[in-house]
Amino acid sequence: MKKEKNEKPIVPKAGKDDSQKPKFNFYWIYGLLAFTFLALQFYNWESGAKRIDKGELLKMLQDQDIEKIDLVNREIAEIFIKPDKLSKYLEKDGQGKTTDRSFGAAQPNFIYQIGEVGTFEEDLRRAQENIENPIYANNVNRRNWTSEIFGWILPILLLVGVWFFIMRMMSRGAGGAGGQIFNIGKSKAQLFDKNTNVNVTFKDVAGLEEAKVEIMEIVDFLKNPDKYTKLGGKIPKGVLLVGPPGTGKTLLAKSVAGEAHVPFFSISGSDFVEMFVGVGASRVRDLFKQAKEKSPCIIFIDEIDAIGRARGKNPATGANDERENTLNQLLTEMDGFGTNSGVIVLAATNRADILDRALMRAGRFDRQIYVELPDLEGRKEIFDVHMRPLKLDGSVDKEFLAKQTPGFSGADIANVCNEAALIAARHNHETITKQDFMDAIDRIIGGLEKKNKIISTSEKKVVAFHEAGHATVSWLLEHAHPLVKVTIVPRGKSLGAAWYLPEERSITTYEQMFEELVATLGGRAAEQVIFGKISTGALNDLEKVTKQAYAMVTYYGLSKKVGNLSFYDSTGQQEYAFNKPFSEKTNEVIDAEISQIVESAYTKAVQILTDNKEGLTQLANKLLEKEVIFGEDLENVFGKRPWVKEELPHVVNGTEYEQKTTQPANQEAGENQV
Repeated sequence: MKKEKNEKPIVPKAGKDDSQKPKFNFYWIYGLLAFTFLALQFYNWESGAKRIDKGELLKMLQDQDIEKIDLVNREIAEIFIKPDKLSKYLEKDGQGKTTDRSFGAAQPNFIYQIGEVGTFEEDLRRAQENIENPIYANNVNRRNWTSEIFGWILPILLLVGVWFFIMRMMSRGAGGAGGQIFNIGKSKAQLFDKNTNVNVTFKDVAGLEEAKVEIMEIVDFLKNPDKYTKLGGKIPKGVLLVGPPGTGKTLLAKSVAGEAHVPFFSISGSDFVEMFVGVGASRVRDLFKQAKEKSPCIIFIDEIDAIGRARGKNPATGANDERENTLNQLLTEMDGFGTNSGVIVLAATNRADILDRALMRAGRFDRQIYVELPDLEGRKEIFDVHMRPLKLDGSVDKEFLAKQTPGFSGADIANVCNEAALIAARHNHETITKQDFMDAIDRIIGGLEKKNKIISTSEKKVVAFHEAGHATVSWLLEHAHPLVKVTIVPRGKSLGAAWYLPEERSITTYEQMFEELVATLGGRAAEQVIFGKISTGALNDLEKVTKQAYAMVTYYGLSKKVGNLSFYDSTGQQEYAFNKPFSEKTNEVIDAEISQIVESAYTKAVQILTDNKEGLTQLANKLLEKEVIFGEDLENVFGKRPWVKEELPHVVNGTEYEQKTTQPANQEAGENQV
């Protein structure tokens, strides 16, 4: 469509926040002051009188045209012409008109720059030797007030300007001892209010239904306080979110900021810590001062264990260090002598066992919400949240993926979804398929696959029998986790890896833990049965069984000789103790019990593999041939597990297989499984 000739193009009007408008900058003021100073220095404050040379001056004296001469500061001679002689010195412009250079009676007509005063006076005398009434120079002292004032004021202004410039540059630095020198005791909390757009809401938090109920109740209290106060209830002063890393504690706090239409202060526990004494306590006071001014409001302190660690328990520092002063101020602000109405403190930590008991008591943190690892339904909901922005293939099943990832936190599941998208893009897929998710889970659990790593034939055979030993023992034991995938393709630092389907249980018996030890030692036992010698590849296996056996004896009371004793310290203060909580004699008994449990587990693993040596060899040869085998291959060799009530689905060739949690695999000497 053609435009009409008279039609004018529509030009959009610039708004108030047009980016093309220059922004005000203090450097403009600095530049303007500098320019003014230079202009004043170079500006000619003298009159418009013409400068003359020595010859012209002597001729004027001989013609007796000069009325008087003023010698100003013994530097410049100001020459005044007699009124009746002025017409002689009038200049003509291009049009023939005369131009008078005088600016008034007080202004000189000409000026002469003298050299030495004595020489100048001698020249005047010689030029007027035959004149009856000679003219002599009048000494005049004249002070230049402008230059003197600038001479005094400018250095002061320069020092003040440099000082302000340095302070502004220091205040821009976020870290360091000199950063924000005037605001060193001010709170660094970030404020979220109704003018701040927070996109995270309770809809984005999945798998934390119980925690959301209590958090939503606090938000509802802030929105509708009359609903609770009319019954005599009081708003909780503090809520502590406790749980393993990656379970969504900070995400839950972000959702509160998005849902509660009240001011929300967010700060990390480390922001209170500073090298200057008293700064942490000052920032706590300033934070609560701001919060009280905007009450009702919420304060969120992430990783509160940075300042909330139990006082006086660390022998490396004194009892009156800066961190403890900060904690004391926090305790006072949360429930001290003064009132603190309308301010709720949310805090998150994954180390609640080391927090000070005074901080944990009712009246400060009235509620403690435990944010645990998600169960099957929770993982399904978390997958649903993180899959919203992804372009998925129709074969992707959230329930299937949730079964593949027991023990995964919300952050782990988010990482799985992101890795799947990256893998799909790497393979130029139009959509993200189920296999991309499977590869992502393998990548996160076992590490990066290294297909080009050079392994000798003999080493590859040892790795194959090692992994086949794990698979055989775990398949033939009732309480061991059934294996679903084994590979001898190197991943991370390991030369092989095994994936299991662990049973999600809350309590564990001695038999279950013991058979897990037997399955873990199946790799080293297979090397002993087949080759008659063992290697360093079981480093991670031995580390795991030693720790588990130690926990069985010292923590869970599963040893008959030690008895029903537990040396576990739930307060977390035992790490600072110089002595063990048991005697040397008990220590010897513990060491003997741990060794007996591990050796009996190893003996049982060797016995199982000796009785099933033919199946072990067949499984290892298949692993050498295919490099990857699945649960169906174990069924073909050993048959179905008789104690399993319901078999879980799995498909050969890696298209579908159940949960993978890595078990220690054959490794290089001295290296741990990733």
